[in-house]
Amino acid sequence: MAELKCGAQNCTYNRSKLCCKGDIMVGGRHAGTSEDTCCESFAERRDGHENFTSSIEHPSRLISIDCEVSNCIYNNNYRCKADHVDIRGGHANRSADTNCATFMER
Repeated sequence: MAELKCGAQNCTYNRSKLCCKGDIMVGGRHAGTSEDTCCESFAERRDGHENFTSSIEHPSRLISIDCEVSNCIYNNNYRCKADHVDIRGGHANRSADTNCATFMER
């Protein structure tokens, strides 16, 4: 589990820069930079629609992170082993507008 700070303010799971989803997937299988990664779990918040919540329903500082970025130093058998992860994407409208700022190439 990693401490997650989420900067994707338009994500329906984001509550005060923490995630309510319970777990996320970082994508970008062949990423060479953090900009080549994304939060695959991102879901755009839409006015007039209920926000998604998981069974935890409350934001959590610690979260399980699956990672398909094979050449990140923190990826260990598709699980992120970083102590702290920053997801960026201030005004993202889709997953591709986000990125994992913690990514470090092997």
